[in-house]
Amino acid sequence: MSKMILQLMALLGLSEMVFSEESDQFPPVPSWQPAFSAPVELQLERMVFYTDDTRDLVQYKNGTVVVINKGLDDNEAKLFANEVLSKIYNYHPDMNPLNMKDGNILVRYNHPAFNVVLTEFTSKYIDTIRNKYRDALATHEVIITGLGTNVFDDFGKQALDGRTFMFMDAQNPEVVAIYRSGKSNNLKQNGTR
Repeated sequence: MSKMILQLMALLGLSEMVFSEESDQFPPVPSWQPAFSAPVELQLERMVFYTDDTRDLVQYKNGTVVVINKGLDDNEAKLFANEVLSKIYNYHPDMNPLNMKDGNILVRYNHPAFNVVLTEFTSKYIDTIRNKYRDALATHEVIITGLGTNVFDDFGKQALDGRTFMFMDAQNPEVVAIYRSGKSNNLKQNGTR
C-alpha cells in the first residue's frame, strides 16, 4: 500500500521526503501526546459559552468538540461527529487558532470541530509546552508564521498543544458527552445533556 502511495506521489511530482515508507504514518501525526490536559467539562463549558448556548455539541475524551446540527439523535450525532473528525484527520488538519476575549485560545479547523485551550491551565505547563511544541507538529509538517517557518510564540505553541488532542481523539474517537443547546444549567460529564 505504501509503495502505491509513493508511486502516486511520484506521478504527481511530490517528493518522497514528504512521505517515506520506512517510518512515517499516514496520515501524519504529532509524536507528542501530552500527559496533561484541562478537565474536559471545563472545555465543554467554554464551548457552550462561545456558541452562546445555541448549538448542539459532541465532545470526545481528549476534549475535542464537534458542533452538530440540531435534531440529530444520539447515534446520528456520534456518526456525524466521527465523520467530521475523519475529514480533518485524513486530509489536511489545517488549524486556525483564535485568541478569545476571555484569554483562552480556540483552535478551529476547516470542519466544525474545535479544541479549547484554557490558558489558565496551560500556564502551569508552559515550560513543557515550550520544550515540546516541535513534537506537536505532524510528521514533516511545515507551518509558516509571521516569525518564520515552524517558529511560534507562546500563543502558537499553546495552539499546537491544543491541536494534539484533536489528533488523539481522531485516532481513538471516544465520545464522552453530547450536549443539547439550552441545557447549560445542567452541564454534567458523561452522558446526554
